[in-house]
Amino acid sequence: QVQLIESGGGLVQAGGSLRLSCAMSGRPFSIISVMGWFRQAPGEEREFVAAINWRNGSTLYGDSVKGRFTISRGTAERAIVMQMNSLQPEDTAIYSCAGGWVQNSNALNYDFWGQGTQVTVSS
Repeated sequence: QVQLIESGGGLVQAGGSLRLSCAMSGRPFSIISVMGWFRQAPGEEREFVAAINWRNGSTLYGDSVKGRFTISRGTAERAIVMQMNSLQPEDTAIYSCAGGWVQNSNALNYDFWGQGTQVTVSS
């Protein structure tokens, strides 16, 4: 019932920028209060990137992206945007949008996931 659709991935050189977007649809639409992003590079564990809470607007970031990435609400009722600046090769990964009810860095707290979008940063 719940669909999360990501867009905005691509290939950039180190120091460049990308903007990822995620839109949600489905019946649980109104009760999902947290949306965010995780990423997974080849051969590595899935890593928390950022999340935003609709009630209070609070944001949470992974340590590796603080000061470079910014998550915000999009124009749709349930949509998020993540601006990624100063991208580095270590940011290369598949980025997946996630939705849930608890703003947490643990992926187990998110029940709905998109298909993912590839971000590649060349050195």
